[in-house]
Amino acid sequence: MEFLTKLKNFILTKHFVKHVGLIILTYIIVVGGMVLILDSMTNHGQKIKVPALFGKNVKNIAALMEENDLQFEILDSIYDPSKPEGTILSQDPRPTDSTNVFVKEGRIIRLRVSKKTRLVEMPSLIDKSQRFAESVLKNRGLKYSITYETTTEADGAVLNQKYKGRTIKEGTRIPIGSTIYLVVGKNQGGEPVQIPDLNCLTISEVKERLSSMSSITLFESYINCQNAADSASAKVTSQTPEFIEGVLSPAGSTVTILLEKDACP
Repeated sequence: MEFLTKLKNFILTKHFVKHVGLIILTYIIVVGGMVLILDSMTNHGQKIKVPALFGKNVKNIAALMEENDLQFEILDSIYDPSKPEGTILSQDPRPTDSTNVFVKEGRIIRLRVSKKTRLVEMPSLIDKSQRFAESVLKNRGLKYSITYETTTEADGAVLNQKYKGRTIKEGTRIPIGSTIYLVVGKNQGGEPVQIPDLNCLTISEVKERLSSMSSITLFESYINCQNAADSASAKVTSQTPEFIEGVLSPAGSTVTILLEKDACP
């Protein structure tokens, strides 16, 4: 009893009450300050609507995002040739109108957008046969153009592969539909030949005209041809080397022709 009496008397002293009051005041100040700081840092109570961005072009949303105090980043680009480059395909978080979810100032909206170009890796075709190289490029969605270079070895093999005028290394990623320029070795030999006049002939007529000239290589390209029927009916509008009566070309020469739809009526 004596201990409890002394404890009671101590608790009722001004000294004890003063210190207890200081402790409570300090707690209120510290905890209250932390709450205010956290509210400020986390933008407590803010409710910003997430705008609907699907179908918009990523180039045109900067003002909208700034107006809503939001940010955005592109997570991925998805190949979709049916849509303009940069069309927004998805967003995270989704629009508030469909989710009833609000965000705070500075929230990053993550986007996936469309791209019209798909990249493929360039294969190594050096020392491969021309036919094999052409097949590989076709399978990867790449176009090709052939030029020939006189060589004493590697007849019919690829000596170099170029893209936009420069040698392209294996593994380089380039857009589908790009044209690869192949330099193919060609041995010299054989008698010179007279290149015939191929003007206004169809491709089948050209091949028939050249069928007896096994040392000649044909390379053709087309203008305004949308399908196989157009290509079959297109006619030659230019040839290299040109036909000059009496002028012979070396065996192994390449004849390049340009065929155009609705030419030579």
